Amino acid sequence: MAIAHKWLTHLTNTKHNNIFVPPPSRKQQQQQPMCFIQHHRLVRHGCYLSMNGCIEGQHQERNKVGTIETRTLEPVTSLAMAMYSLNMKISQLKTDPPFYTSSGIVRLQVPIEEKVEAIDWLHSQNNVLLPRCFFSGREQEEDNLVSVAGVGSAVFFCHSHPFSYWDWRSIRRFLSERCPLIRAYGAIRFNAKAKVSSEWQAFGSFYFMIPQVEFNELEGGSMLITTIAWDNALSSTWENAINALEATLCKVSSSIVKSPKQAPPTLILSSHNIPSKVDWHLSVNRALQMIKQNDSSLTKVVLARSTRVVPTADIDPLKWLACLKDEGANAYQFFLQPPNAPAFIGNTPEQLFHRKCLHITSEALAGTRARGSSPALDCQIELDLLTSPKDDIEFTIVRETIRRKLEAVCEKVVIKPKKMIRKLPRIQHLFAQLAGRLGREEDEFEILLSLHPSPAVCGYPTEEAQLLIAETEVFDRGMYAGPVGWFGGGESEFAVGIRSALVEKDQGALIYAGTGIVEGSNPYLEWDELELKTSQFTKLVKLDLPLIQKSRL
Repeated sequence: MAIAHKWLTHLTNTKHNNIFVPPPSRKQQQQQPMCFIQHHRLVRHGCYLSMNGCIEGQHQERNKVGTIETRTLEPVTSLAMAMYSLNMKISQLKTDPPFYTSSGIVRLQVPIEEKVEAIDWLHSQNNVLLPRCFFSGREQEEDNLVSVAGVGSAVFFCHSHPFSYWDWRSIRRFLSERCPLIRAYGAIRFNAKAKVSSEWQAFGSFYFMIPQVEFNELEGGSMLITTIAWDNALSSTWENAINALEATLCKVSSSIVKSPKQAPPTLILSSHNIPSKVDWHLSVNRALQMIKQNDSSLTKVVLARSTRVVPTADIDPLKWLACLKDEGANAYQFFLQPPNAPAFIGNTPEQLFHRKCLHITSEALAGTRARGSSPALDCQIELDLLTSPKDDIEFTIVRETIRRKLEAVCEKVVIKPKKMIRKLPRIQHLFAQLAGRLGREEDEFEILLSLHPSPAVCGYPTEEAQLLIAETEVFDRGMYAGPVGWFGGGESEFAVGIRSALVEKDQGALIYAGTGIVEGSNPYLEWDELELKTSQFTKLVKLDLPLIQKSRL
């Protein structure tokens, strides 16, 4: 309990009221307008109405919500006791509301002596409790937070237009440095201008949620949280919010069912690649021809593949996620599922950016090899990757592009190391870390806008690569290769949504992978790289049905 108490001292009974937000710069004003709700400000998520925090009005300026507060209740020994404590507190707040502002967000958190994994908590909840989210950082945070899981949304942010400065401002209204664990978790499409396919429709151009009921896995314990958000201007009153929270809590389970770390082998009914191997070779050769043209500025393009795997039984996305997490050293694990939508899951090694106050870090990751079956073979493969001219070209493009983009927003940018190997359980990559300092926290949106899409998932120059991708790929990337992570008051972190899949009931899974095409690329070897990158998923459904059984089914 000592660790949990120490971690909580700076979070208890903090309050933040009527904070002034500086006006946007001219560049920011030229971005897309504030998002609006197409039909209703309140959207029915399951059995309750949930507030979309996006603000109407192109030129409407609004400060942070009137009340931002974190209240820490007395520590307890078990999850069941935490549920009881929160229910009692919510009943008390409902009887005697202590908040008289027209808008606000309040986090009620109960420290738990018992340590429970966040993914097990999420696995134990009713599947109809949507939206759902999970995020596990690649490294343990300074405040001992390991993983976060959530169900329901105190407030969510979603729209069909591209994520803009105004959307970022809409999210920031509900965040404060004084309440650092009030966070909005979500993802942004790779290309918001591309046609949206049916499987990605519910995600919009972006989807973020501040969970209504949240579970935090800590190094020395756990935490159960409820969050109440209201805004009269968005037609969501305090009464609406607390009633919706009560409705969700009634469905939350305090019994933990551990998620299996190994999924039982599932028989594959069908597997289909877009593009096929033949079409892939044609696409890569076409890209290589464009790269070689004297009048083309294109030096790299990242082409991707979508693989539809349909097993004989439904895939449980949380079981898949648990398997990914079990082998997820040096990687981020994520799970995002809006209402009436498939689950977007992934195990990505690539950081887009991490902001702590004004300090920014980003990473360059490119070049891929398998791990060796022995230490000697692994070192030989590592040396081959470090000395490969083709991979060095690809990696240098990524690193130098990120450096230039950071320099446009940050003060002095430092690259350390210049190039090294990052080893993952199944794969190894070329890697470099870049760090800089923002002039002001409001530049966070500029960093996001500048770094995405990175040359590691798109190409260089960005515009030319995006155009070729749009002309070549005949499937919707959706959130694959887009930013996935969270915004917080004094800190934000986003990974790149690669090594990911979209899992849908009765439809199997869409598994995504991409590879960088530069001068010297070989279509056959690039296809093998796709197979390597998707292997963390395909190994979970590796048993194939005999052809005669497939025909009968």
